[in-house]
Amino acid sequence: MNPIELKVSKLEYKALIFDLDGTLVDSMPLHFKAWCKALEDQGQAGVFPEDVFYAMGGRPTRDIVKVINGEQNLQLDADEVSSSKKRHYLKNLALIELIPAVAKIAEENRGKVPMAVASGSSREGVEKTLQTLGISDWFDEVVSSNEVANGKPAPDIFLEAALRIGIAPKDCVVFEDARSGIIAARAAGMEVVAVPTHLHLD
Repeated sequence: MNPIELKVSKLEYKALIFDLDGTLVDSMPLHFKAWCKALEDQGQAGVFPEDVFYAMGGRPTRDIVKVINGEQNLQLDADEVSSSKKRHYLKNLALIELIPAVAKIAEENRGKVPMAVASGSSREGVEKTLQTLGISDWFDEVVSSNEVANGKPAPDIFLEAALRIGIAPKDCVVFEDARSGIIAARAAGMEVVAVPTHLHLD
């Protein structure tokens, strides 16, 4: 991945909200491998191409399973796939690294303004990722996909994050790499910094 530069100094903000996978941490390749393994466990290898995976970045696992079922005329159990995918992902947590440009912004604002993580991953996956990297204490709140009614591209997860940190949505800046997350943040009325870590972003 090529180095990226992000500047937010000109933005007026009272809080920062970070997507996790592909934004704060370089974990998307590991998530894709975990998806492949999980689908292999179901006897469905090759039904989830990499370009489709990246195009659906940020969306909850259950939503992605529904799409796969519809497009491939399958009846995969969302709970089974989700559990298997999470297990395969967590086995490789030691390989996760921070994305330097985004991590720098988070570290520089630590303790200065409220900050939250709003991720399409499970609560367990988010917490263990943050713990593995030693950055759990950087953030005031964590919101995962299974804590809101609707996942990205709905604005629920970002609105919940703003509610928990006590800052109005209009005063929050969101860092996101996925199209669905950018749509969700804008729908929540928040400023968005697009993090160009993958080729699916224009």
